[in-house]
Amino acid sequence: MRLSGEAPVDTMGCEKAGSCLPPKEKRFAVLISTMMSSQTKDEVTHAAVERLSEKGLLDPDAIVRTDEATLANLIKPVGFYQRKANFIKEASKICLEHFGGDIPSSLNELLALKGVGPKMAHLVMSIAWKNTQGICVDTHVHRISNRLGWVFREGTKQKTTTPEQTRMSLEKWLPKDEWEPINPLLVGFGQTICTPLRPKCDLCGINNKLRARQAAAGVALRGMQPRRRNTGDQRMEAPCCLRP
Repeated sequence: MRLSGEAPVDTMGCEKAGSCLPPKEKRFAVLISTMMSSQTKDEVTHAAVERLSEKGLLDPDAIVRTDEATLANLIKPVGFYQRKANFIKEASKICLEHFGGDIPSSLNELLALKGVGPKMAHLVMSIAWKNTQGICVDTHVHRISNRLGWVFREGTKQKTTTPEQTRMSLEKWLPKDEWEPINPLLVGFGQTICTPLRPKCDLCGINNKLRARQAAAGVALRGMQPRRRNTGDQRMEAPCCLRP
Protein backbone atom coordinates (compact mmCIF):
# COMPACT_ATOMS: atom_id res chain seq x y z
CA MET A 1 0.00 0.00 0.00
CA ARG A 2 2.48 2.62 1.19
CA LEU A 3 5.53 2.13 -0.99
CA SER A 4 7.68 4.36 1.20
CA GLY A 5 7.51 7.26 3.59
CA GLU A 6 6.41 7.83 7.15
CA ALA A 7 2.90 8.72 8.29
CA PRO A 8 1.95 10.70 11.42
CA VAL A 9 0.55 7.56 13.03
CA ASP A 10 4.00 5.93 12.84
CA THR A 11 5.61 8.42 15.21
CA MET A 12 2.71 10.18 16.94
CA GLY A 13 -0.04 7.57 17.22
CA CYS A 14 -1.63 6.68 20.56
CA GLU A 15 0.73 3.73 21.05
CA LYS A 16 3.61 6.22 21.36
CA ALA A 17 2.09 7.89 24.43
CA GLY A 18 4.17 7.40 27.56
CA SER A 19 6.68 5.25 25.70
CA CYS A 20 9.36 5.81 28.37
CA LEU A 21 7.06 5.21 31.35
CA PRO A 22 6.66 2.01 33.41
CA PRO A 23 3.85 -0.31 32.21
CA LYS A 24 1.11 0.94 34.56
CA GLU A 25 1.82 4.61 33.82
CA LYS A 26 2.10 3.90 30.09
CA ARG A 27 -1.31 2.25 30.08
CA PHE A 28 -2.82 5.37 31.61
CA ALA A 29 -1.04 7.57 29.07
CA VAL A 30 -2.41 5.42 26.24
CA LEU A 31 -5.94 5.76 27.61
CA ILE A 32 -5.67 9.55 27.89
CA SER A 33 -4.12 9.86 24.43
CA THR A 34 -6.85 7.70 22.95
CA MET A 35 -9.60 9.71 24.64
CA MET A 36 -8.19 12.89 23.09
CA SER A 37 -7.69 11.41 19.64
CA SER A 38 -11.22 11.42 18.26
CA GLN A 39 -11.74 13.99 15.50
CA THR A 40 -8.19 15.21 16.11
CA LYS A 41 -5.04 14.79 14.03
CA ASP A 42 -2.26 12.66 15.50
CA GLU A 43 0.09 15.65 15.56
CA VAL A 44 -2.34 17.64 17.73
CA THR A 45 -3.04 14.74 20.09
CA HIS A 46 0.67 13.97 20.46
CA ALA A 47 1.45 17.60 21.31
CA ALA A 48 -1.31 17.62 23.95
CA VAL A 49 0.09 14.44 25.53
CA GLU A 50 3.53 16.07 25.65
CA ARG A 51 2.11 19.14 27.43
CA LEU A 52 0.39 16.94 30.00
CA SER A 53 3.62 15.02 30.50
CA GLU A 54 5.60 18.23 31.05
CA LYS A 55 3.14 19.23 33.78
CA GLY A 56 3.25 15.80 35.42
CA LEU A 57 -0.34 15.11 34.42
CA LEU A 58 -0.02 11.67 32.89
CA ASP A 59 -1.11 10.43 36.30
CA PRO A 60 -4.71 9.93 37.47
CA ASP A 61 -4.15 11.43 40.93
CA ALA A 62 -2.55 14.56 39.47
CA ILE A 63 -5.39 14.97 36.98
CA VAL A 64 -8.05 14.64 39.67
CA ARG A 65 -6.31 17.41 41.64
CA THR A 66 -6.17 19.70 38.59
CA ASP A 67 -9.14 21.94 37.89
CA GLU A 68 -11.02 21.22 34.69
CA ALA A 69 -10.37 24.63 33.09
CA THR A 70 -6.61 24.22 33.47
CA LEU A 71 -6.79 20.73 32.00
CA ALA A 72 -8.89 21.98 29.07
CA ASN A 73 -6.39 24.75 28.30
CA LEU A 74 -3.53 22.26 28.33
CA ILE A 75 -5.12 19.89 25.84
CA LYS A 76 -6.50 22.63 23.58
CA PRO A 77 -6.76 22.56 20.51
CA VAL A 78 -7.79 18.88 20.43
CA GLY A 79 -11.32 18.52 19.12
CA PHE A 80 -14.00 19.17 21.77
CA TYR A 81 -11.26 19.85 24.32
CA GLN A 82 -13.61 21.11 27.03
CA ARG A 83 -15.81 18.04 26.92
CA LYS A 84 -12.76 15.78 26.75
CA ALA A 85 -11.23 17.49 29.80
CA ASN A 86 -14.37 16.56 31.73
CA PHE A 87 -14.27 12.96 30.47
CA ILE A 88 -10.57 12.65 31.33
CA LYS A 89 -11.12 13.88 34.89
CA GLU A 90 -14.01 11.45 35.38
CA ALA A 91 -12.00 8.55 33.94
CA SER A 92 -9.05 9.42 36.19
CA LYS A 93 -11.28 9.35 39.25
CA ILE A 94 -12.67 5.95 38.28
CA CYS A 95 -9.15 4.61 37.68
CA LEU A 96 -8.16 5.70 41.18
CA GLU A 97 -11.28 4.53 42.98
CA HIS A 98 -11.88 1.21 41.23
CA PHE A 99 -8.63 0.10 39.60
CA GLY A 100 -5.88 1.18 42.00
CA GLY A 101 -4.71 3.91 39.65
CA ASP A 102 -4.52 1.53 36.69
CA ILE A 103 -6.92 1.52 33.76
CA PRO A 104 -9.80 -0.95 33.21
CA SER A 105 -8.59 -4.24 31.79
CA SER A 106 -11.76 -5.39 30.04
CA LEU A 107 -13.57 -4.10 26.99
CA ASN A 108 -16.85 -3.59 28.85
CA GLU A 109 -15.18 -1.67 31.68
CA LEU A 110 -13.48 0.62 29.18
CA LEU A 111 -16.75 1.18 27.34
CA ALA A 112 -18.34 2.21 30.65
CA LEU A 113 -16.05 5.27 30.76
CA LYS A 114 -17.65 8.43 29.39
CA GLY A 115 -16.04 9.47 26.13
CA VAL A 116 -14.82 5.96 25.28
CA GLY A 117 -16.53 4.23 22.37
CA PRO A 118 -15.85 0.90 20.63
CA LYS A 119 -13.02 2.27 18.47
CA MET A 120 -11.16 3.64 21.49
CA ALA A 121 -11.85 0.61 23.69
CA HIS A 122 -10.48 -1.82 21.11
CA LEU A 123 -7.42 0.37 20.56
CA VAL A 124 -6.68 0.61 24.29
CA MET A 125 -7.12 -3.14 24.76
CA SER A 126 -4.67 -3.81 21.92
CA ILE A 127 -2.03 -1.24 22.85
CA ALA A 128 -2.23 -1.04 26.63
CA TRP A 129 -3.09 -4.64 27.49
CA LYS A 130 -1.78 -6.47 24.38
CA ASN A 131 -5.18 -8.14 24.25
CA THR A 132 -6.76 -7.57 20.85
CA GLN A 133 -10.47 -8.37 21.02
CA GLY A 134 -11.61 -6.50 17.95
CA ILE A 135 -10.48 -4.24 15.13
CA CYS A 136 -10.12 -0.54 15.87
CA VAL A 137 -12.02 1.17 13.05
CA ASP A 138 -11.47 4.89 12.70
CA THR A 139 -12.40 7.15 9.79
CA HIS A 140 -9.44 5.95 7.69
CA VAL A 141 -10.12 2.24 8.21
CA HIS A 142 -13.82 2.78 7.52
CA ARG A 143 -13.24 4.80 4.35
CA ILE A 144 -10.51 2.62 2.84
CA SER A 145 -12.23 -0.68 3.64
CA ASN A 146 -15.22 0.54 1.65
CA ARG A 147 -13.07 1.89 -1.20
CA LEU A 148 -11.37 -1.47 -1.52
CA GLY A 149 -14.68 -3.33 -1.44
CA TRP A 150 -13.67 -5.26 1.68
CA VAL A 151 -16.85 -4.69 3.68
CA PHE A 152 -20.61 -4.87 3.21
CA ARG A 153 -23.67 -4.35 5.33
CA GLU A 154 -25.10 -7.54 6.79
CA GLY A 155 -26.97 -9.55 4.16
CA THR A 156 -26.34 -7.04 1.38
CA LYS A 157 -23.73 -5.98 -1.15
CA GLN A 158 -24.05 -2.37 -0.03
CA LYS A 159 -21.20 -0.44 1.56
CA THR A 160 -21.13 -0.11 5.33
CA THR A 161 -22.28 3.21 6.73
CA THR A 162 -20.83 3.13 10.25
CA PRO A 163 -17.47 2.16 11.76
CA GLU A 164 -19.17 -0.59 13.79
CA GLN A 165 -20.63 -2.14 10.64
CA THR A 166 -17.16 -1.99 9.10
CA ARG A 167 -15.58 -3.62 12.15
CA MET A 168 -18.05 -6.50 12.19
CA SER A 169 -17.72 -7.07 8.44
CA LEU A 170 -13.90 -7.04 8.57
CA GLU A 171 -13.80 -9.42 11.52
CA LYS A 172 -15.80 -12.01 9.59
CA TRP A 173 -12.98 -12.68 7.14
CA LEU A 174 -9.76 -11.05 8.33
CA PRO A 175 -7.53 -13.46 10.33
CA LYS A 176 -7.44 -12.49 13.99
CA ASP A 177 -3.66 -12.06 14.00
CA GLU A 178 -4.20 -9.21 11.51
CA TRP A 179 -6.76 -7.36 13.64
CA GLU A 180 -4.19 -5.27 15.49
CA PRO A 181 -1.81 -4.32 12.62
CA ILE A 182 -4.62 -3.49 10.16
CA ASN A 183 -5.35 -0.26 12.04
CA PRO A 184 -1.96 1.49 11.81
CA LEU A 185 -1.50 0.10 8.28
CA LEU A 186 -4.71 1.66 6.96
CA VAL A 187 -4.46 4.80 9.10
CA GLY A 188 -1.02 5.56 7.70
CA PHE A 189 -2.22 4.73 4.19
CA GLY A 190 -5.17 7.07 4.65
CA GLN A 191 -3.04 9.87 6.06
CA THR A 192 -0.50 9.81 3.25
CA ILE A 193 -1.91 8.15 0.12
CA CYS A 194 -5.60 7.19 0.16
CA THR A 195 -6.83 10.53 1.48
CA PRO A 196 -10.54 11.49 1.57
CA LEU A 197 -10.15 14.03 -1.23
CA ARG A 198 -7.62 13.94 -4.06
CA PRO A 199 -6.04 10.56 -3.18
CA LYS A 200 -2.49 10.14 -4.49
CA CYS A 201 -3.26 7.20 -6.76
CA ASP A 202 0.07 7.57 -8.60
CA LEU A 203 1.89 6.74 -5.34
CA CYS A 204 -0.34 3.82 -4.39
CA GLY A 205 1.20 0.35 -4.36
CA ILE A 206 -2.19 -1.25 -4.98
CA ASN A 207 -2.78 1.01 -7.96
CA ASN A 208 0.65 0.18 -9.42
CA LYS A 209 0.01 -3.55 -9.13
CA LEU A 210 -3.36 -3.14 -10.80
CA ARG A 211 -1.80 -1.18 -13.66
CA ALA A 212 0.82 -3.88 -14.23
CA ARG A 213 -1.77 -6.66 -14.13
CA GLN A 214 -4.10 -4.87 -16.54
CA ALA A 215 -1.25 -3.97 -18.89
CA ALA A 216 -0.10 -7.60 -18.99
CA ALA A 217 -3.64 -8.67 -19.79
CA GLY A 218 -4.01 -6.01 -22.47
CA VAL A 219 -6.88 -4.36 -20.61
CA ALA A 220 -7.41 -0.65 -21.21
CA LEU A 221 -7.00 1.41 -18.06
CA ARG A 222 -9.74 3.73 -17.01
CA GLY A 223 -8.94 7.13 -15.51
CA MET A 224 -7.44 6.69 -12.08
CA GLN A 225 -8.51 9.97 -10.54
CA PRO A 226 -11.61 10.19 -8.35
CA ARG A 227 -14.64 11.72 -10.01
CA ARG A 228 -17.58 13.56 -8.50
CA ARG A 229 -20.95 11.93 -8.27
CA ASN A 230 -23.49 13.40 -10.64
CA THR A 231 -25.86 14.21 -7.78
CA GLY A 232 -24.82 17.73 -6.87
CA ASP A 233 -23.84 16.72 -3.33
CA GLN A 234 -20.09 17.26 -3.97
CA ARG A 235 -19.13 13.91 -2.43
CA MET A 236 -16.28 12.02 -4.00
CA GLU A 237 -16.38 8.58 -5.53
CA ALA A 238 -13.58 6.17 -4.89
CA PRO A 239 -10.80 6.10 -7.49
CA CYS A 240 -11.61 3.66 -10.28
CA CYS A 241 -8.81 1.33 -9.20
CA LEU A 242 -10.38 0.90 -5.77
CA ARG A 243 -14.03 0.49 -6.65
CA PRO A 244 -15.30 -3.05 -6.04
